[in-house]
Amino acid sequence: MHKRSNFLYKNLANAVSILGVLPICLLFQEGGYRYLIPLMIYSNVMDDLDGVLAAKLNIRSEFGALLDNVCDSIAHSVFVMVVGMHFGGACVVASLIGVAAIVVRSVSRLVPSHVAGMGSPTNELVRHTLFVLLLANIFKFSATPYLIIAFLLHAVTMLMPYKLPYLIRGMTKSGIAIGLLNVTLLVAWLVPSTTSVIAGCFVISYLVSLATAIILGSTKESLGVS
Repeated sequence: MHKRSNFLYKNLANAVSILGVLPICLLFQEGGYRYLIPLMIYSNVMDDLDGVLAAKLNIRSEFGALLDNVCDSIAHSVFVMVVGMHFGGACVVASLIGVAAIVVRSVSRLVPSHVAGMGSPTNELVRHTLFVLLLANIFKFSATPYLIIAFLLHAVTMLMPYKLPYLIRGMTKSGIAIGLLNVTLLVAWLVPSTTSVIAGCFVISYLVSLATAIILGSTKESLGVS
């Protein structure tokens, strides 16, 4: 019994990673698109929760990190493809480019020599996609051009060899702060009057981070600094 309990304890974070992916099957049933937004928020919560549990319970492992990476890759690829297929046309092409970048980034992170923390994380694309969908629903505009921009821009930034230093999630370290960040996503969905402000904060932090990364990266290259 003790060995079984110890096994369950050590794999608690891994179980959360897997549970974060399984409900995505709802998207493949008839009318499954209506579950997209809650599933995106749920996936973000579970993705953060497994990391917090691994750190707080001191149960981090190489296997757990790889499992989390694979689960994220599956979930985020599905979200992007489902959105692309829903809007059709050029959005499909852009979404497939975004998915290709997600896969390349995820595989590269399986390589021990890969430098972690470079480029934008795949869940940043998912959050921006979420905000576009929410804002388009609130203000009744076409989400397609904004989704295309998000997919293509993130396809570039996910593979950038530079760190994006001011991303809100990247600067959020404590368990409480991470929990509050996830609450803001829920609030953005359930309280439309807050959506623009919350989305604006995430998008501005992303654009500032991108500009900073480009400037610093160009400066280092001109100085010959590796």
